[in-house]
Amino acid sequence: MRKLAFIAAALGLAATPAAAKPPKLLVVISIDQLSGDLFDEYRPHFTGGLARLAGGTAFRNAYQSHATTQTCPGHATLLTGGRPARTGIIANNWYNFAAPRADKQVYCAEDETAPGTTSDKYKVSPVHLKMPVLGELMKRRWPLSRSVAVAGKDRSAVMMGGHTPDQRWYWADGSFVTDLPVGPPPRSVALANSAAKQAIATARAPLQPPPLCAAKAQPLVIPTVKYRIGDGRFDRAAGDEDAFHDSPEFDAATLALAASLVQELGLGKGRATDLLAVSLSATDYVGHKFGPGGQEMCLQLLSVDRDLGGFFGMLDRAGIDYAVALSADHGGQDAPERLRLNGVAATRISNALSKAAVGHTIARQLGLPKSPLKTYGGAIYVDGSLPAETRQKIVAAALPRYRADRQVAAAFTKAELIATSMPTGSPVNWTLIQRARASFDPARSGDITVLLKPNINPVHEPDDSVATHGSPYDYDRRVPLLFWRKGMKPVLRNDAVETVDLMPTLAGLIRLPLTPGSVDGKCLKTVPGVRCPSR
Repeated sequence: MRKLAFIAAALGLAATPAAAKPPKLLVVISIDQLSGDLFDEYRPHFTGGLARLAGGTAFRNAYQSHATTQTCPGHATLLTGGRPARTGIIANNWYNFAAPRADKQVYCAEDETAPGTTSDKYKVSPVHLKMPVLGELMKRRWPLSRSVAVAGKDRSAVMMGGHTPDQRWYWADGSFVTDLPVGPPPRSVALANSAAKQAIATARAPLQPPPLCAAKAQPLVIPTVKYRIGDGRFDRAAGDEDAFHDSPEFDAATLALAASLVQELGLGKGRATDLLAVSLSATDYVGHKFGPGGQEMCLQLLSVDRDLGGFFGMLDRAGIDYAVALSADHGGQDAPERLRLNGVAATRISNALSKAAVGHTIARQLGLPKSPLKTYGGAIYVDGSLPAETRQKIVAAALPRYRADRQVAAAFTKAELIATSMPTGSPVNWTLIQRARASFDPARSGDITVLLKPNINPVHEPDDSVATHGSPYDYDRRVPLLFWRKGMKPVLRNDAVETVDLMPTLAGLIRLPLTPGSVDGKCLKTVPGVRCPSR
């Protein structure tokens, strides 16, 4: 082998990723709401960082295989290798009637036992995440390994950074902040916040759309929405922070901070492999506010492609041996008003399915003083302060009402989901109850899980969010999963994989052994340089 290596070196042959040593830096990127549909549509038009990643091993059919396709559970799958049923992160929010406060709703990235908190004003914490993330396992095996998370949302940084990151920074109230006792913050953070403050204070002229985006500039009228939709170009007034983080400039700021931290902390230059997790949130904000089908999303994706190219260029110039994995926490579907213009029979949810409508009907039927139901998305919770016998009657009365509704595809009780085995095999073929089972935690999930039919938007009357996600259907489940390292040959794969496969695949790349059965995902041996354990 030494002789062969010597001959290869003498001939000037570059080592392939399969023969290379583990990289010194893993960069794991989530683009919030980057659906497989968007990736397929824009892939031919990328010329920057996304083009580079698409030129590696690109799985275009990766699945957030569970039913509750939201930000928190989706990010938790990426670096734990576990589905929501195992991570415990079953949604962005849920109800805990035993919580020691009046507000019984719990945010996924908070500690509800902290005095004086609510689900809106909370203490950021990873306490609800039941699994370690890859960075934690790396630090356990190689104490000199470092783990850094940077994100536009606190829950994204928490779910990718896990319990013991060295640095965790996310946007809140106009600046990048942390919940960790890091001492004096890195100089990079002060510089990033100063630049962001200046950007917010400066008015922005409209972006000039290229022909690709201009062709999508179709104004969309939704009576309850007071801003322009479909042909926006991200101009904004000075001081408009909301418009800043609903624009491509927000992702640029997040990547700038990540790049500065790489340089200041010397990531990828130490004796052990480091991990940098980055979650870019603007695609999600743009998708919600404008829908993914208009000029706004086109401008956003071309911008993030360019900005990622600049970020990777910085890593190249720094001489860092790095590998990149990129995926998304969920996909997203366009506004039904635009879908209908394109021939899709889409609509919005009826008021008949609101918690008030169903809850008050049940209260009258059973002689209760008020509605006994709390809801979050499709999770229906029965008031935990009521006697068990009363709660059973409420479930028995509510279940047929949900199942009879013309907009409901299925409704499952806790008992039905507990009795359902965890799904196996290709996520493409999972039934609705199997997808719901992958999202189910008996201590946190609702008493009834309601799944709407396809193409029904759960926002009845939008005001600042015309499109959304969260369904068990492929427009929300299917996302890209991309692996890249210098020297990797381009391979576009059509086989179905899961986002939980990302973590064990990276473990195979850096030769980190995992305890058998500790994750739901599988190591993808088709990725060059990855050594999967024998089964």
